[in-house]
Amino acid sequence: MDLLIAAHSDVGIKKKVNQDSYLIKVAQTNMGKVCLSVICDGMGGLSKGELASATVIRVFENWFEKDFPAMMAKGFDKEELRLAWDNIVLEQNQVLAAYAAKSGTRMGTTIVALLIINNEYFIMNVGDSRAYLLDTQLSLLTKDQTFVQYELDEGHITWEQAQNHPQRNVLLQCVGASDVVTPDYYQGPVYPDSTFVMCSDGFCHVLPLEEIFKYLNPQTARDEQTMKNNAVALTELNKQRMEVDNISVIVIRTVQRG
Repeated sequence: MDLLIAAHSDVGIKKKVNQDSYLIKVAQTNMGKVCLSVICDGMGGLSKGELASATVIRVFENWFEKDFPAMMAKGFDKEELRLAWDNIVLEQNQVLAAYAAKSGTRMGTTIVALLIINNEYFIMNVGDSRAYLLDTQLSLLTKDQTFVQYELDEGHITWEQAQNHPQRNVLLQCVGASDVVTPDYYQGPVYPDSTFVMCSDGFCHVLPLEEIFKYLNPQTARDEQTMKNNAVALTELNKQRMEVDNISVIVIRTVQRG
């Protein structure tokens, strides 16, 4: 399969610094084309959130360039992938916490990471950045690690109440500001014309799923430039509707060769 990829990140209408960071890496391997994409949404005073997200992104980039080829040479193993990503989360949680303690502040970041390999996808999630799959509709692949999602799962609040809950941005865990971080993992098949949409929470607060689908489905967004243009258009819609957070989105579509 080939890949069409577009991405966009915006500081938004309120914050002075864009604390979101993202990564897209594509490589040709003995198992065909492989794609790693990551979004991190940092939190902390001014540049601290930006530093947290950028630090984790840099670690994922180094892993893909230095460690992943060795993994592929031995034969791809999904359990080895999970162990590697667990180690990244554990180490960076300690690194960011130590830096924050030394500087007398708090800082952290969410992570949503997607690896597409050998007609499969593997996703890791910490926090409330998201990954969606777009086929005949837009379906959420990840589950937010938030207080509101927990209350929803427990039946304490309704879906409608969750949408505007005053504590909807309270995270149960994030990398750098939690004593223990336990990532969630998801996997599944990848088909031609599968579209993955990854985003920070600022992208999806005020956009209904139907609207995202309208702009990013393959019939509308047929090529990378249109995907990019429509990602920008959705970001501007967010800003017009007074979304106050940073806004980041990555769109990856698989296409059949030939």
